[in-house]
Amino acid sequence: MKEVTRRSSLELNNSTRMTSNHSDCHYCLQSLRGRKYALKEENAYCVRCYDSLFANSCEECKEPIECDSKDLAYKGRHWHERCFKCTKCSRSLVEKPFAAKDELLLCTECYSNEYSSKCFHCQKTIMPGSRKMEFKGSSWHESCFVCQYCQQPLGTKPLITKDNENYCVPCFEKQFAHRCYSCKKVITSGGVAYHDQPWHKECFVCAGCKTQLSGQRFVSKDEYPYCVDCFSKFYAKKCTACKKPITALGGAKFVSFEECQWHEECFNCARCSVSLVGQGFLTKQDAVLCHECGSS
Repeated sequence: MKEVTRRSSLELNNSTRMTSNHSDCHYCLQSLRGRKYALKEENAYCVRCYDSLFANSCEECKEPIECDSKDLAYKGRHWHERCFKCTKCSRSLVEKPFAAKDELLLCTECYSNEYSSKCFHCQKTIMPGSRKMEFKGSSWHESCFVCQYCQQPLGTKPLITKDNENYCVPCFEKQFAHRCYSCKKVITSGGVAYHDQPWHKECFVCAGCKTQLSGQRFVSKDEYPYCVDCFSKFYAKKCTACKKPITALGGAKFVSFEECQWHEECFNCARCSVSLVGQGFLTKQDAVLCHECGSS
């Protein structure tokens, strides 16, 4: 709320006096004997000269504020007591709190109705001069800006928003945060889902070599994740032709016959190398042959 300086020009200048030491007006030189006068820098002036020379002009009515009237001042501007009122409702602002907007003076009620923010939580006016909190473009009473769970003031503490409700970090973690399947600690950001369980990125590692798998290709075995190298080393079947692991990653296809497996591109006639994928073939010991080579 704004404060206004309330004063009387006569009081400011040691009031009017009946002359004794000053015989004439310092400006018009007329006798001051038996007349009221005002002092300005130790010089005496008759009331008319003092008002003409030194009186402030009222912001409202533009008339001079005579030395026998009360002069209300705010930020270098002056008003008669009768003119010091709300621009909108015209109620007197004397001895009352007020607010200024674009150099206009308003009572607190009019200012609130016209310009004050509404609290996002309670939808009531945030009165001028009261503390308010700003968050995501909305305004709050300080007393309304609290954790949804523990109801403690959030102030400037870290917070997390969920479904338009604000929570202090400890309450959010207690109520909503996922805990890592591996280390059991709260996942505050990011994370990886594996077998419908949340993991920290740094905890989601190969069961074999412990390399982080976040963002990498991996293979599951007995509900454990493995990098491609470890899975190939420990579990992948070997191609009968090239002896390299068959991982089936990236949609790779392979052929299986009895106890043997081949990469699709390796399943060829042992003699003429024609592809046998989708074709009939014959076996001779560990070799597979096309019908033509097998019959010759």
